[in-house]
Amino acid sequence: MNANNSSSIVYVVDDDISIRDALTLLIESANITVRSFESALDFLKNYNPDLPCCLLLDINMPKMNGHELQAELISRNIKIPIIFISGEAQVNDPIKAFRNGAVNFLEKPFDHALVLKNINEAIRMDTEYKKDSLNKNLIQKNIDKLTAREKDVLNLIVKNYSNKEAAKILNISNRTVEVHRCRVMEKMHADNIIDLLIKIIYCKSSGASWFDPLSERFKAIISNKTARII
Repeated sequence: MNANNSSSIVYVVDDDISIRDALTLLIESANITVRSFESALDFLKNYNPDLPCCLLLDINMPKMNGHELQAELISRNIKIPIIFISGEAQVNDPIKAFRNGAVNFLEKPFDHALVLKNINEAIRMDTEYKKDSLNKNLIQKNIDKLTAREKDVLNLIVKNYSNKEAAKILNISNRTVEVHRCRVMEKMHADNIIDLLIKIIYCKSSGASWFDPLSERFKAIISNKTARII
């Protein structure tokens, strides 16, 4: 994605109004929406998590400095690409910033082209992250629609048990397993077993407590792109 997309936002947080104004003019010259704030607290009150964005953040500010805001965002599980800006950085400031996930650390005065390049890259990263999160949320919603028994069957499907084996393990009939299996495929909007497995692996970071690891055999099947189609 190019950062001049009108749906993207660059947040600027710096207690120096001259820096805020200069960055605002630069970023707006590239047709990118900017919202600037004097303090970290003002930013937290106005941050919109729904739009692709990035944060240009000063290190040295009163009340809550840049490192503290970064820590606060992490504690709130807010994932936003941060580009730190500083005119008086200490030796350990960049190290601490990068250790906590900063995209870059720029020192004042800025190279305008470098600032815009970093902004475009950061917004691209955030766009991909938000798209990935949306896809995972949709898959998780489908998983949540499964009944407890359907989850039992799904767990056995991804471990490559046959209907007969699953029926024996669950102490139900083969026909019942087939019905549950079909409902799993339907609710998960999966066209075939590979499609189902890819979705489950993709969403595995959700940490479903009922879900056991995939069998080694199925991992190999997915790698080789061969499987029995349901």
